[in-house]
Amino acid sequence: MSRTSGDLPPEAWAVALAGLPLMGPARLLALLRRWAPEESWQRVCCEGWLRDRTVVATAGKEPAALAQLWSAAATQVDVAAVWQRHVDFGVGVAALGSPAYPAPLANDIEPPGVLFMSGQPGVISGPRVAIVGTRSATRYGLDLAYELARELAAAGVAVVSGLALGIDGAAHAGALAADTAPPIAVVGSGLDTVYPRRNLSLWREVERRGVVLGEAPLGAPPERWRFPARNRLIATLADVVIVVESRDTGGSMHTVAEAERRGRPVFAAPGPIRSATSVGTNRLLRDGAHVVCDAGDVLVALGLSSALCRSLRDRRPAPAPEDAGVLDAIGWAPISLDRLAARTQQPLGQLALALNRLCAQGWVVERSGWFERVARSEP
Repeated sequence: MSRTSGDLPPEAWAVALAGLPLMGPARLLALLRRWAPEESWQRVCCEGWLRDRTVVATAGKEPAALAQLWSAAATQVDVAAVWQRHVDFGVGVAALGSPAYPAPLANDIEPPGVLFMSGQPGVISGPRVAIVGTRSATRYGLDLAYELARELAAAGVAVVSGLALGIDGAAHAGALAADTAPPIAVVGSGLDTVYPRRNLSLWREVERRGVVLGEAPLGAPPERWRFPARNRLIATLADVVIVVESRDTGGSMHTVAEAERRGRPVFAAPGPIRSATSVGTNRLLRDGAHVVCDAGDVLVALGLSSALCRSLRDRRPAPAPEDAGVLDAIGWAPISLDRLAARTQQPLGQLALALNRLCAQGWVVERSGWFERVARSEP
């Protein structure tokens, strides 16, 4: 059933404002902090906001040109129809100050003026950890992100990430595998615009078992400027931020900067010094970030019990005594079968059987004839 403008909730006007061209988070927030959503819309339509210095300060060098752009665009918008589309799609909408607005974001230095939610917003509670990193991750980074997320989620810690390719996707997959704490995703597009498309099934599963959040109304494309804004929300939602792999610049480093602005602890996973995907994380460690080697490091930072940390060391079956020596001999760099045979002084047949058992138990992976250890065996 369609609605008239007279019976629209405040969120409807906030959604309409968010859909105007060049309406970034800072401009929307300035408007909604100055006036209620419907009055903000009326002032945009008649260019009345130009008389307010606080709002004008967000408009850039040509506020008059922006005012004309907004006013012209607003005349083409049917606010009731836009709102009805969101209602029909099943998207939750919360304007700043409304009871449905998540408290961790409401208390931020730069909260979203309006928030779009798909899934279960109530899961945004309890301890939360962001796991971020490069889209062009190595196997080492993907495995580590998955393992950290799985163990943290198993301990009741919600994993926050951006549903991007690479580290983000691996973290969400690990959190889902634990099937304990619901995952939280923050995206840089409308909630009807899945990006990247390769993560469609992952997006849907996070939506079903946790929540997907964004600042963009339905139909908004994944424009480049939206992702730094998204990164600030990831940092805001997290009690701790973990960077698994990152180049020296990019989205992960922006998330770190936003975390530091908010006083959030930052952890980084060390990587090979010659790996381009570890340049950023190694620099973070050099500059004072905390080292993350396993989920226990993060659980301690969150103030969770040491007994819980010990219980999460690893759920894999302990390697048999005859296999433990092989696991130790592999070390933490890929190794060929011939090289490992020389290192262990074991016959190839016996060594191959041990490697098969270690791979089946999840201690080792084999790729193109190289064997790589993916987990520790300490008690």
